[in-house]
Amino acid sequence: MSENKTEVIVGTAVLAAAIGFLVYAGQATGYSNDTGEYDLIASFRSVEGISVGTDVRMAGVTVGSVKALDLNAETFRADTTLAISDSIVVPDDTSVAIASEGLLGGNFVELVPGGSPFNLEPGDEIIDTQSSVSLISLLLKFVSGSGE
Repeated sequence: MSENKTEVIVGTAVLAAAIGFLVYAGQATGYSNDTGEYDLIASFRSVEGISVGTDVRMAGVTVGSVKALDLNAETFRADTTLAISDSIVVPDDTSVAIASEGLLGGNFVELVPGGSPFNLEPGDEIIDTQSSVSLISLLLKFVSGSGE
């Protein structure tokens, strides 16, 4: 009987240590339920090169990430949900574009703020969007000579 009590005490201590480690790891990596973000919506003709988790940047600084990508069945455009940090205020005349890090680099979503004194509220839609440019289609136009 004393062996069972010892096993229970040791098991409880190991379980408590594991839970403590998980809590510490979650805090160290910044994981929490309250992410301190708000959502903005943007509709693109093409979201080629981006996916859920892609960086959203403003002036080269990461200010959020792509939270969701969905096809709008009525407009046949890609509705994109952007999770933006609460500390960033976005003017209501901001434009959003899918940009590339370079010729061989990945794509990211770039916010280009306007000069409006009014700001977007959580859940608002950014109207001015620019879709990704396909490098392959540009090269095909150049090679075929139809890019006049």
